[in-house]
Amino acid sequence: MLTRRTWMTATVATAAVAAAAGSARTAPRTSTPARRPATGFPEGFRWGTATSAYQVEGAAQQDGRGLSIWDTFSQVPGRIRDGTNGATSVDHYHRYKEDVTLMKSIGARTYRFSIAWPRVFPDGSGAANPKGLDFYDRLVDELLAAGIEPFATLYHWDLPQALQDRGGWESRDTADAFGAYASHVAGKLTDRVRHIFTINEMQTFIEQGYGTGLFAPGLKLDHGRLNQARHHAVLAHGLGVQAVRASGRRGTRVGPAENIGTALPAVETIENIRAAELATRELNAPYLTVMMEGRYTDAYLAKAGRDAPRFTAEDLKTISSKVDFVGLNVYTPSQYVLASEAAPGFTEVPFPTSHPHMASPWLKLGPEALYWAPKDTLNYNYNDLVVLGMTV
Repeated sequence: MLTRRTWMTATVATAAVAAAAGSARTAPRTSTPARRPATGFPEGFRWGTATSAYQVEGAAQQDGRGLSIWDTFSQVPGRIRDGTNGATSVDHYHRYKEDVTLMKSIGARTYRFSIAWPRVFPDGSGAANPKGLDFYDRLVDELLAAGIEPFATLYHWDLPQALQDRGGWESRDTADAFGAYASHVAGKLTDRVRHIFTINEMQTFIEQGYGTGLFAPGLKLDHGRLNQARHHAVLAHGLGVQAVRASGRRGTRVGPAENIGTALPAVETIENIRAAELATRELNAPYLTVMMEGRYTDAYLAKAGRDAPRFTAEDLKTISSKVDFVGLNVYTPSQYVLASEAAPGFTEVPFPTSHPHMASPWLKLGPEALYWAPKDTLNYNYNDLVVLGMTV
């Protein structure tokens, strides 16, 4: 039985947030050098918890909150296997004080929560709901009083239904609305919340929500429309970064949270490691790569052909607005590769049918992804980048 306590205890494993570490310092030499226990974690490492608004808040129709695409999607028969929805969930909206007490009791030092866009802007844009941020004000104060540092995510998939009705992520207006929403939140919370994630896992909510139709809003777009939705999502990220810089308190740190596709070297030779770096770059061409490099890869655009997204040079400049960190959710390796002299410089090695996986077939075991995903992210040509390891 899933109780509130077992739910909160289980959640601790979902967000091991590594705080930004400073430059390494050499400890003074002593006659007996101190050794860190083998089971220890590096200085600055923090255990924490993480949630998304729709999954835990409940109060779906209270205090002026508007509908989200998940409210709508979960009401369609057959969309959710057991027919449940987030209308009440674990009632975090009303029981957040109990939840913070539970977090403190298990030693959590950080809490990454998401802000419900339709709670703040019920119609997605226009007039803000004054009660929308009141909950997050109270939550943040409660966390700080408990010695838990808040990390806020601006978007964890709960797009206001009103924006979906006007085109959703297929519309550039949604990216603009996100920028305005980010500005409003940053102006209200960054006096206490010093780390802001713009968007959580673009690769998931776009591919599954607009490609396969498995997630809200349940669409199956053709390649051209899907590529444009991808572009508007990364554009929204860039506009969000700029909004936090403009409206947030000085020193607020901002960046994305992404579940990057990770290619691993099938055999760890120098050539195969380089090939895996190239493959990882291409796996993330429409998402993290364009955010880090300010350009779509030639291979991505060539493959898309006439279905390539429409964009401007100014779009690319916005998308690649400088971030302070990249949050990584690392679940599984995407592929194993070997070096190749032929373009694009690597060949994929298929997973054998016997490769172990969890209950979900896509969740293949590959613990080395925890090493290579952050390392490959740091290989982007980007100055002063900090990688935060989150879901592992």
